Amino acid sequence: MNYLNKLKKLNMNKLMIVFTGLLLVTAACGQKEEVKKDTTPKVEARDLKGLKIAFYYNDSLKTQFKYFKDEEAIITKKQKAFEAEIQRRSNEYQSFIQRNNERLQSGQLSEFDAQQIQQKAQKMEASLMQYQQNEGAKLEKESFNKSTAINKKIEAFGKEFSEKNGIDLLLMHGPGGQINFVNPSMDVTTEFVNFLNEKQAEIEKDLK
Repeated sequence: MNYLNKLKKLNMNKLMIVFTGLLLVTAACGQKEEVKKDTTPKVEARDLKGLKIAFYYNDSLKTQFKYFKDEEAIITKKQKAFEAEIQRRSNEYQSFIQRNNERLQSGQLSEFDAQQIQQKAQKMEASLMQYQQNEGAKLEKESFNKSTAINKKIEAFGKEFSEKNGIDLLLMHGPGGQINFVNPSMDVTTEFVNFLNEKQAEIEKDLK
């Protein structure tokens, strides 16, 4: 009797396993396979045969492009004037301190006079620092704005120069750049600088 019961239980367990397996298969068949989208970028193949590449030396623009030189000369002149004024004020401050220290040591100044001189010295020092910060910031901003405006003009005229001469890619070569070597036969520095200098009047008019 016990043997028959065990046999029945064993058969029931087998039936449950088979039934569960059928359910899993049915559920899997009912699920739709996820369709993966193709994310590969569509890049159009291009024939580079006949591509015209040229470059110019950036340093040459600083020495040969007239407008660039003129503007740089203006900034340099203002920079030197700024530094000279700082030096003048600094010398005046140091002279004031030294002169009155000598008077104090020789007993020519009262305690009240010494306090007044100290206050004046502090004002002179504060004025010097304020001038250095304010005028220095103005000069730096002016230099940055001029440089940005000129670079934008060079970029715009570079496009015009390239289109006029059938250049597909115009590169800028210089220290710290990304170009290690370019065949010298591709050098159009002289031609590009001459082109920019021909646009001198137009550049000056736009950047005023």
